[in-house]
Amino acid sequence: MSYKAKIADAAALGVAIQQARLAAGITQRDLAERLGTTQRYVWELEAGKDSKAITRIFEALRETGVTVTLDVPEGPRG
Repeated sequence: MSYKAKIADAAALGVAIQQARLAAGITQRDLAERLGTTQRYVWELEAGKDSKAITRIFEALRETGVTVTLDVPEGPRG
């Protein structure tokens, strides 16, 4: 079974990223290291912290009729 989500804003994106990370069996710190960023950044992303860039991306998607859906596989990938 997998986790499927319609992604329409920063909050939904954050939840999906968190679920994907948990399914992969990795910590926020692990993900941050893989991305070359900080654990705080990953935490903010998962918490749905909005930014001008994310807001504009979702505005552009809505205006062009695009729907984003993520399918997060179950189980560790790590």
